[in-house]
Amino acid sequence: MKIKHAAEERHVLMLVVDNEAGILAKIAGLFTARGYNIDSLTVSEITEDHSTSRITIVTHGPPDVIDQIHAQLDRLVPVHKVIDLTEEGPYVERELALVKVVGKGENRVEALRLADVFRARPVDTTTQSFIFELTGTPDKIDMFVSLMNELGLVETARTGVVGMVRGTRKS
Repeated sequence: MKIKHAAEERHVLMLVVDNEAGILAKIAGLFTARGYNIDSLTVSEITEDHSTSRITIVTHGPPDVIDQIHAQLDRLVPVHKVIDLTEEGPYVERELALVKVVGKGENRVEALRLADVFRARPVDTTTQSFIFELTGTPDKIDMFVSLMNELGLVETARTGVVGMVRGTRKS
């Protein structure tokens, strides 16, 4: 007997929540208790009075698991809205990374050349190192980091994904 496994899909979920103590722990707990993984998580206040926050979660799983995650997030009391950007139609997704590269000579020149190609900008420079700032899709950042590995990469910091529906419609 063969067990069929549903294909895993990557989804970007956007939540609008009350900005109150413990909400992030509730959401993380929901994922942890059910064995779901969070690939990326970002949180920011979205109202002037600091009462509401937007949480962006990147996760993956078979379609039935994604549906279950969506339904369970919708039931949490301080959650006002859950939108699966992946299913909403065209959307924009970005991430910010800081990438530190240490090198001399030709490696240093090559790091600057690649940074220019990827539109990464040096935000700190010493005679022995660079810190590059890069925004883009996770795939673009992964590729840049991979190339910098060969040139003296020593450290990377990433913000996590944020996303928004394209066009005039509000997320």
